[in-house]
Amino acid sequence: MAGHAPDVKVKEMPGAKIAIISATWHDDICSDLIAGAERACAAAKAVSTVIRVPGSFELPLAAQLAFEKGFDAAVVLGVVIQGETPHFDYVCQGVTQGVMDVSLKFSKPIGFGVLTVNTIEQAIARCGRPESFEDKGFDSAVAAIELAYIAANDRLLKPIK
Repeated sequence: MAGHAPDVKVKEMPGAKIAIISATWHDDICSDLIAGAERACAAAKAVSTVIRVPGSFELPLAAQLAFEKGFDAAVVLGVVIQGETPHFDYVCQGVTQGVMDVSLKFSKPIGFGVLTVNTIEQAIARCGRPESFEDKGFDSAVAAIELAYIAANDRLLKPIK
């Protein structure tokens, strides 16, 4: 997505259980994404648990398992870099569709922090390092927290008359 993220204040969700689920491919970048997600959860006063999975393709099932164990929201993090074969397309499509399916099945938010990029430099630019221009770990956690806040506050979901 091009452009600047909206300036959203982190909602406080004391005690909310957030699963931060990360792939292990490109571990250094994923660790930066995890740190950003943990900062957002701490700002929300939520309880976060980091769960590591082998690759990005495993993220949807891990999110489903987390919801089955009682988590209120999830943040999925990973890095998929374009190569010379269609593998990139299959992984990205499978992860994206799988994450959406799990979120809708459980009616629980999943912040999507999987970087789908052409180069390692593009991933570094988005992983929340001092030299990065974006922090997708933080941003995706804020998105999940924002939706968890809406879900927990029925007054925000009342029909318009």
